[in-house]
Amino acid sequence: MNALDSLIVDVNDHFWTYLLIPLVVGAGLYFTIRSKAVQIRLLPEMLRVLKGKAGTAEDGGKQVSSFGAFTISAAARVGTGNIAGVATAITLGGAGAVFWMWLMAVIGAASAFVESALAQLYKVRNGETGTYRGGPAYYMQKALGKRWMGVLFAVTITVTFGFVFNAVQSNTIAAVASGSVAGGDEPWFPKLVGLGLVLLLGLVIFGGVRRIATVTQWLVPVMAVVYLLLGFAVVALNIGDVPRVFADIVGGAFGFREVAGGALGAAIQQGIRRGMFSNEAGLGSAPNAGATAEVSHPVKQGLVQSLGVFFDTLLVCSMTAFIILTTNPQLSGRQGADLTQNALTHALGGWAGHVLTLVVFMLAFSSMIGNYYYGESNIGFMTSKKWVLPSYRVLVLVVVFLGALGSVSVVWNLADVFMGFMALVNILAILPLGAIAFRLLDDYVAQRRAGLDPVFTRDRMPDLRGVECWDASGAGAGVPRQAGSSGPERPDGERELAVVR
Repeated sequence: MNALDSLIVDVNDHFWTYLLIPLVVGAGLYFTIRSKAVQIRLLPEMLRVLKGKAGTAEDGGKQVSSFGAFTISAAARVGTGNIAGVATAITLGGAGAVFWMWLMAVIGAASAFVESALAQLYKVRNGETGTYRGGPAYYMQKALGKRWMGVLFAVTITVTFGFVFNAVQSNTIAAVASGSVAGGDEPWFPKLVGLGLVLLLGLVIFGGVRRIATVTQWLVPVMAVVYLLLGFAVVALNIGDVPRVFADIVGGAFGFREVAGGALGAAIQQGIRRGMFSNEAGLGSAPNAGATAEVSHPVKQGLVQSLGVFFDTLLVCSMTAFIILTTNPQLSGRQGADLTQNALTHALGGWAGHVLTLVVFMLAFSSMIGNYYYGESNIGFMTSKKWVLPSYRVLVLVVVFLGALGSVSVVWNLADVFMGFMALVNILAILPLGAIAFRLLDDYVAQRRAGLDPVFTRDRMPDLRGVECWDASGAGAGVPRQAGSSGPERPDGERELAVVR
């Protein structure tokens, strides 16, 4: 087993270092230049769009809002990687890894914009519920005309997120709970945790996407606020060390403080790689959630998903980094969540370790919800047979239970390979389709400059093939004018809005 694990790690390192990292960074830079840095230029617009309300589905139910779709994707983004992943990056790459993680987030947000705008444009309506589904598999088939590519992606993301990553999350919950609860070292305790997770997750996933959005809509903000408050408390207690931490991050990023030349390479590799794992920009996962939103223009959800990258990396991951670096614990012999927990305990006392256990539970459980939905959306792409989806749900619950029982080191390393392959397929698809996303962006900006709340319909770009949900009557195009938009009503019913510069 150790030999297999070593082989997988070896293959994975070469795959990411020599192929995937250059491809993802190159694509992010290309999208940033072509979009004129949309992820920075339209940052105020992202915040405005996030407040938009959802419309009503044909069956009378509530559609998923931009914020609801944002929280579904944030639920999968913000997981134990924000605590354990960042700590591992610092352990292996030094403080400089944090800088490259930040840089990757800024560059990758452009890729997140492109893939999520495309997912909105090529989404389809769920016949029974009136809600939407979509993602890379859908734009691979509809825009590129390559269903085989879409099926390949759908299988990969379903296995990676629906099964493997959910097993990892349940194992993490069981591990931190065992170290925090009396009797946690008993052989029956992981089974009890596994059964509890199966019950809780089952209640959510058998409720459908609306219940997923409802649960994550309150769970994600709660878990983020609790963790950020802990982080702010640690930084406040060590406020005098903040300038040193920034100096260490910048100095380590460019090798100014490094003795060995290999340390700079480790900082770059760990920062970029862990950044991609954390914010998922360009990996093709978040667009599956973005496609569920009811918006009046595809660009709106592209902007919201770009904001999600910043939320994950520049806020949550940065807080982990500052917790560790301001307390300056001994890094040797510690990595992952153990390092973060040690830093919190060192700064705030033993009670903070128990609070972190609760935070890890919320992070991991919300990730399980988002991971499940990615699989559900892609199963809907592959087949319409009614027995498949309930079978998938049952298998997810089985995997969650098994994941709580034992070690998943080999499975986690396999997940790295699966996730890397998933990103490779997605990047190869969005590179040629990026031109469509930029046309959508130009249309959006032109309408905003005219003082309108942008609305997209198919007749604005009649040459595009495979577009289903954006007919001229407004069906599937979202609410004609988003509720909550500001500005006085004009005689023709339009609202005058602030101009986008």
